[in-house]
Amino acid sequence: MSIFDAIIQGIIQGLTEFLPVSSSGHLALYQNYFGKSESSGLFFSAILHLGTLLATFIAFRKDVIALIKEAGSMCADLFKGKLFKTKMNPERRMIVMLIISCLVLVPCIPLKDTIEMVSTTYMIALGCLFLYTSLILFLSDKCVKGTKTAGDITWKNALAVGIFQAIALFPGVSRSGSTISGGLFSGFTRDTAVKYSFILGMPTILAGCLLELKDAISESEQFGSVLPYIVGFIVAAVVGICAIKMVSWIVKSNKFTIFSIYTLILGITVIGYEVYQKIA
Repeated sequence: MSIFDAIIQGIIQGLTEFLPVSSSGHLALYQNYFGKSESSGLFFSAILHLGTLLATFIAFRKDVIALIKEAGSMCADLFKGKLFKTKMNPERRMIVMLIISCLVLVPCIPLKDTIEMVSTTYMIALGCLFLYTSLILFLSDKCVKGTKTAGDITWKNALAVGIFQAIALFPGVSRSGSTISGGLFSGFTRDTAVKYSFILGMPTILAGCLLELKDAISESEQFGSVLPYIVGFIVAAVVGICAIKMVSWIVKSNKFTIFSIYTLILGITVIGYEVYQKIA
């Protein structure tokens, strides 16, 4: 893999992991139409995801550190037998809700490879999934502004966001866009929806990295030069931080429809191109 290719894929991953346009969908398009499927191995994909994981931690470090500290307090209360007797503060409630949202993904894990294979093999299906992303982004931007903050999230809200995250297993459906939309539909404030979405993505990204690393090792993947991996990691992290700040500003500015228009055009273009290829 060349340095240039590592930079391009790092930019794509860093931008699309957080911009509500689907990172997996864009990587599928890049690999399908530019013939780069062999250059983006499982190990390199895991490295790119670690870069975006670092970006999330840096962008929300105060919140993440507070949640880690509260998780420690919860463990202490568990050993003392006080876990269910202690009133939940906003951080503790958010931890519980994040766990509920993540648990929704568990039954879907065995289907992940099949879902990705179907969605990336049939480009028309990928185009339709981009249109789905466009629709939920448009509707969420038009819904009534919510008032719920971290301390007000209910288990029903967490379940709803978890379902939206599960749907985002399909390439072409943005994980960040889907979960932010799920939060807005559930009555979250825009700031809370963004924060909850990106922090929720951390265990998901980490789990994905571990699975990719496991598969890379089991397939005895040849890693080659280490420099492209370092470059890809750094580029994905730096671009990811910029993308997070951009999304936060756009959501708060009521301009989420911008991404709806982009994914609408992209979906129509992919479908149109594939139809043309079949009839030409």
